[in-house]
Amino acid sequence: MCGRYASSRRPEDLLEEFEILAPPAAPALPADFNVAPTKEVYAVLERPPREQEEAPERQLRVLRWGLVPSWAKDPSIGSRMINARSETVAEKPAFRKAFAVRRCLLPADGYYEWYATSAVTKAGKPVKQPFFIRPRNGGVLAMAGLYEIWRDPTRADDDPERFRWTCTVLTTSTEDSLGHIHDRSPLTVTPADRARWLDPRVSGTDLLDLLVPAAPGLLEAYPVQPLVSNVRNNGPELLEPLPLEGLPDDVLSEVVP
Repeated sequence: MCGRYASSRRPEDLLEEFEILAPPAAPALPADFNVAPTKEVYAVLERPPREQEEAPERQLRVLRWGLVPSWAKDPSIGSRMINARSETVAEKPAFRKAFAVRRCLLPADGYYEWYATSAVTKAGKPVKQPFFIRPRNGGVLAMAGLYEIWRDPTRADDDPERFRWTCTVLTTSTEDSLGHIHDRSPLTVTPADRARWLDPRVSGTDLLDLLVPAAPGLLEAYPVQPLVSNVRNNGPELLEPLPLEGLPDDVLSEVVP
């Protein structure tokens, strides 16, 4: 799954990285080293063209993490829709329409995952060690996402807040070198596949070949402080690697150099 990630790139850097010509559609977000569900996040998407002969416009938008389907009666459902399993996304009622034509990319520095160690708490539960997982080359991690536009029936037609833009992160099985940390991970889209993934003229059913784990060796993982477990903690120190000396052997075995 994906429940926390880091996103510290500036909008101008994302415009260049994702070849976006239009200016951002919302004010800049501050660097966030502990992105949690229901927060506002950057998303790259393409809106359908007004005229058939025109190309879709690629945009950088700010969406709320936690997808609210267009048919939802209560927007609070979004807090339970932060992830969509790639294996069932084409069939699930909450996601299939968005998968068909409303796909996006969620830029990240990397994401966090918690590994259940052999140590136990006083309550008998495993002690969980957070890891940060990021592209080995230091580049942007483009997580595959879906977005929806929910119409708030309590707001007037001329209310600029009547539409709520929300998103979810697609997940897939984890490639072998990272699978012992957690068996699920965000679905990532390579630069070569970004245009195809974003194009609303391409049906989601024609993209099933992209719903696969990251290629081995593209990502690296290292343990970080438990500070990230508290969403109130937010700063670059959350990404600092823990010294390997003194870590339990079972944690060291999960470090991907």
